[in-house]
Amino acid sequence: MSYNSSHGFSFMPGYTCRDITKSAFHKPQTLAYKNGYGLPERPKVGIGHEPLLSKQLSLNEAKQVPNETPLLSYGSPAKSRPLDFIPAHVVYDKKVLRFFGYFQETVHHSPDEEYRVRPVVFYYHLEDDSMCVVEPTVENSGIPQGKLIKRQRLPKNDRGEHYHWKDLNVAMDLCVYGIKYRITHCDSYTQEFMESQGVVLNDPELIPADPYVRHRTKLQPSIAYSTPSDFDRLKQFITMDRKVLRFFALWDNTDRLFGDSLPVAIQYYLVDDSVEIRELHEPNSGRDPFPVLLRRQKVPKAIKPACEPFPSCVLELSAQEVHEFYSPRDFLIGETLKLMGRNFLLYDCDEFTRAYYQHNHPDIPVKPIQVEKKRGQKETHRVIPSYNGWGSLEDSLQNCLHLIPEPPKKDLMKLLEKDRIVLRYAAILDSQNPQDVGRRFVLTYYLCNDMISIWETATRNSGIIGGKFLEKTRIPKPSSSVDDPQYYGPADFAIGSIIEVFKHRFLLTDADHYVLKYLESESDRIPAETLNSVRQRLAVEMGVPQEQSQTEASALALPADLASGAEIAGV
Repeated sequence: MSYNSSHGFSFMPGYTCRDITKSAFHKPQTLAYKNGYGLPERPKVGIGHEPLLSKQLSLNEAKQVPNETPLLSYGSPAKSRPLDFIPAHVVYDKKVLRFFGYFQETVHHSPDEEYRVRPVVFYYHLEDDSMCVVEPTVENSGIPQGKLIKRQRLPKNDRGEHYHWKDLNVAMDLCVYGIKYRITHCDSYTQEFMESQGVVLNDPELIPADPYVRHRTKLQPSIAYSTPSDFDRLKQFITMDRKVLRFFALWDNTDRLFGDSLPVAIQYYLVDDSVEIRELHEPNSGRDPFPVLLRRQKVPKAIKPACEPFPSCVLELSAQEVHEFYSPRDFLIGETLKLMGRNFLLYDCDEFTRAYYQHNHPDIPVKPIQVEKKRGQKETHRVIPSYNGWGSLEDSLQNCLHLIPEPPKKDLMKLLEKDRIVLRYAAILDSQNPQDVGRRFVLTYYLCNDMISIWETATRNSGIIGGKFLEKTRIPKPSSSVDDPQYYGPADFAIGSIIEVFKHRFLLTDADHYVLKYLESESDRIPAETLNSVRQRLAVEMGVPQEQSQTEASALALPADLASGAEIAGV
């Protein structure tokens, strides 16, 4: 409350007047902001900045004034705590009613079944009265299973009503989206909740068995559980890896049309007791070269009686159907073994197999037996025709051994050691023709392949053109046969000897110094006559007396150890 003290009028009706000098009429500010928050303030001045005559209350104090009751007049009232409001989605959160049931599905076009019984589970969520239907999955059923109806409020009728938990009970039918479900029983929590709400539950029922599943259960044999074996597979793999027993057998297939007795090799792998059968193909047999008759696998010896009536062409055998597999004790030499419906006569084995049986199974004999050969089979010997004179003997022999001739094999070590090492001799033609008198030849012998080439030196005014007389070739001796020829070598080239080359006779007259050096290095394989002739000829050319050359020749005729000592001493 404010007043105008400048005029001195009392505050009485009719004696008040307005101050005409007053120009500010705004109200004081009662709301301020501090650090971004709005805070109420108590006004310090009145309207138009007039001073306040009394202390005013704050906004909070003014709001509390109507709520205060005079204690002296009425006394303190009894205060009661108001109840807290809890919404339904909090009370029934994660509380679900579970009912069990089934429905029948009609099966068309099947002679084994008319309908299927498919069990389901109903989940009712109390927080929002929604439901979902789930079918438990069955392995290898071939039917889409799982959640049949997702969580939602299921319609009850065409009037828009929905199912409530009060509408559910045990041993009743529930029709949802045209499918008739049968509720059989519920769990303990659902039973307690329904009884607490005053709902009387019917007697529970059992889900009927599926007729087709009952029929399949009768056909299946009873499962026999066996104690696991204490056999150490790891030890067998470590000790028996790459150890194979090999047997030679005859496959008797004569009981079939165009059948025959074929040789095969049976391999038994000790690492996993598997068997492999391979055919032993003979050349020119006319059969396709299939390498494997039976791929590597474990061959059953005996099948359980319950699995024998089943067709063997469809049955996939496993360890449950097989009573016993073949072992090394079943492979006996001289006995007929039946593998995969075929008979095999074992007649021999390799050395490793014999050693294995002698060490591990000494009571089993492993002596090979004699088997009869095929009827009508004749042993033929290959007859090589005589040499016709065309080409070399080795090339002609390859035409007889192979349909497509292959080059003859060469001595590679000899080619590498004696490559480019040649022996040269001077020769004249031994002929009765007077035109051949005076013709000079150089005979070259190649140590790497034992070939000979002849070159004729040109003589002026002789009327004969010099040049190559004979290509490099191997020259057989005249005394040798065509089928077993003997070729000329360094031991045959003595000075003064006659070399017959394809009906031409050559007389050796001289040799170079390297021939003597080579013959001395190979003195143990060169005849003394050949070495003496070359040494005497070269000694005459160098002007050495005849007596000294004969002494040196006699030294060459000494034993090999004495001759080597004389060479070291400089003789």
